[in-house]
Amino acid sequence: MTAPQTSLTGSVQAVSVSETHSMSKPNQSSIRVLEGLGVEGDAHQGVTVKHRSRVRQNPTQPNLRQVHLIHVELLDELREKGLVVEPGQMGENVTTRGIDLLGLPLGAKLHIGSDVVVMVTGLRNPCAQLDDIQPNLMAAVIDKDEDGKPVFKAGVMSVAAEGGEVRPGDQITVELPTGTHVALQQV
Repeated sequence: MTAPQTSLTGSVQAVSVSETHSMSKPNQSSIRVLEGLGVEGDAHQGVTVKHRSRVRQNPTQPNLRQVHLIHVELLDELREKGLVVEPGQMGENVTTRGIDLLGLPLGAKLHIGSDVVVMVTGLRNPCAQLDDIQPNLMAAVIDKDEDGKPVFKAGVMSVAAEGGEVRPGDQITVELPTGTHVALQQV
């Protein structure tokens, strides 16, 4: 895969956390990312997987879903389709602006604010719970490419490489991995 065409800078629009496995996460004035664990106080924080269906399959697998990011441009696109979704409603911890998250390669690092670094591990696998937010929301975040293959647009998952505080307005800088870029797959 060649290097993706993506903006290498953007910003944080909102930050969200929930200590329960509810879909929506309330917006906060800031969140704390803990290195190697994820977002402090979030139900998905931890070294091993916390997503309930994945825990049932194998509770010892590594947690590649510590920090979930969604681009606000997706929310804008949904609004144009008549679906009003606010930051945090689809379960993301960080809502971004200005970065093509879906076009990032595996292993891209997002430097957020002055301290936080998250490493992208894959695409979020949208689930039917999205339809509890609004009917047909799940279908709206899955497109098809020119070959008819599904394109998952519900954000990306990452692991916390370096911890610290994240606030709305923080700058995000993308560090692309060296070598061959590998397209993101669902995690």
